[in-house]
Amino acid sequence: MSAPAANRPGTGVFSPTRAQIPQRTLRTDNWLKSPILIDLGFAAFVIYATVRAFQRDHFYVADYHYLTPFYSPCLSVKCGAASEFWPQILPADGPLSLIPFAALSLPFLLLFRLTCYYYRGAYYRTVWQSPTACAVAEPHAKYTGETRFPLIIQNTHRYFFYIAVIISVINTYDAIVAFHSPSGFGFGLGNIILLGNVIMLWVYTVSCHSCRHVTGGRLKHFSKHPVRYWIWTQVSKLNTRHKLYAWITLGTLMFTDFYVMAVSAGWFSDPRFVG
Repeated sequence: MSAPAANRPGTGVFSPTRAQIPQRTLRTDNWLKSPILIDLGFAAFVIYATVRAFQRDHFYVADYHYLTPFYSPCLSVKCGAASEFWPQILPADGPLSLIPFAALSLPFLLLFRLTCYYYRGAYYRTVWQSPTACAVAEPHAKYTGETRFPLIIQNTHRYFFYIAVIISVINTYDAIVAFHSPSGFGFGLGNIILLGNVIMLWVYTVSCHSCRHVTGGRLKHFSKHPVRYWIWTQVSKLNTRHKLYAWITLGTLMFTDFYVMAVSAGWFSDPRFVG
């Protein structure tokens, strides 16, 4: 039988130099509420996004060029008009047909969010419980941080940021193309939803800590670089609400995808304001 966690040599709260308290915590508030809500939010998005990624239908409204961001860029031969200039490299049949249509973008978007500074802090506390909350002992006897595999991969976040910028440009293109109706220019409720989603995606991407570092992190004399300094200050203002934008974009992504799916499936018609 292994020794109790409190008696095992380790770091953090299990260090011999720390006070030995038998209780998990002396906190009397409802400290479990926040991690539970965060876990439920993550679970809702992961389940919904996984189901939709492998559903492979009702992702495009041909009449108005509405393409869900979950399927952009669409790389399957089944994408049809949803993939105008992207190579359709995924076959319609066979094992490769099971790969999500947006196989080019989904892995990078997932890794961009998985390595995001806010999300790291969130799922370290809730999923990994390191620690679950302040003044609450974590169940791990040792802590190596992000210095070893696999967590050392988190340091690649800045590279996924560059790819996320490219994908945001693609989503912006999709939102612009959607201002096209059978009679020419037009827009409806779907355009507002697509545009609102892409705006929030840009806000989340630009407010990223890596973006803040790119714009001004290496400058030693702000006075010599007034333009970059101004950009850095604006990004810094957005960065203070990066957590908020991270959650908003999870919601807008699901809502936008659901709306495009509903219109494509014929559940209701897209209200048109022009065209």
